[in-house]
Amino acid sequence: MQKSLRIGQILYTNTLPVYFHFDQSRFEDRIAFLRQVPAQLNEAMARGDIDVGPISSFSYAEHASEYLALADLSVSAKGRVGSIFLFSKKPIEELDGARIALTNTSATSVNLLKIILHKFYGHQVSYVTQAPVLSEMMQESDGALLIGDDAIMAIRQRVPYMIYDLGELWHRFTGYSMTFALWAVRKAVLAEHAELLGEVHASFLASKKMYQRNPEPLIDYVHMHYGGEKADWRQYFRGLQHSFDDEQRAGLEYFYRCAAEQGLLPRPVSVEVWENPDSKNYVERK
Repeated sequence: MQKSLRIGQILYTNTLPVYFHFDQSRFEDRIAFLRQVPAQLNEAMARGDIDVGPISSFSYAEHASEYLALADLSVSAKGRVGSIFLFSKKPIEELDGARIALTNTSATSVNLLKIILHKFYGHQVSYVTQAPVLSEMMQESDGALLIGDDAIMAIRQRVPYMIYDLGELWHRFTGYSMTFALWAVRKAVLAEHAELLGEVHASFLASKKMYQRNPEPLIDYVHMHYGGEKADWRQYFRGLQHSFDDEQRAGLEYFYRCAAEQGLLPRPVSVEVWENPDSKNYVERK
């Protein structure tokens, strides 16, 4: 029998509101964390090496029959997301026939870019996947996609490229929000760990609520560990949504329809959500 619940954590600042105030001490040896970039967590969840955690929303669609999304948790944005950028040597309207370097750390953003370029701009583009080092990606390509803290750090370098925010482009063409990551659980572990999952889920929601009430401790933390200006970090986190309600769900399921239309998924996907009946009371007690 598996003793602990194995929990993933994305190694990017955009998930910190859900983890920053998470009270790990109350769980003792009942949980274990695995911290990786999104693509690695996607693979670990698919292999069954982790039981619950944030994964790329595209990876959720690929394994929807095996996963449930945890209620009210995501990394989403309605408009500018501030950490998912296409860097380009020429205007995006002129990228037909271009070569684009894709980060090897992402699934959702890679496919979002393909939808934007193919469906909305009508471009035919070739792709190569590389490690997220902008200078190397741009050596033989017309553009490069970076996500998360790699993208934030590249922006700070004031690189000589045109820069497009994928969340902003998606919203401009569709009017929808975009969900980049979902917290998901493997259905196979629910029977054994339902009660513990409920406690973990409630603790995630409590952390998020504490951050929303007072974001400054988290802002101080990222400023100390990642540099940059506090005002920039405040603006960045204000642009992120960590909920998952009807608005985020509608945008995400439209993304899945577009992905199926482009041949990136075999069929559209509906998101199946796991609701925790005790989470509201737990958050209020906190």
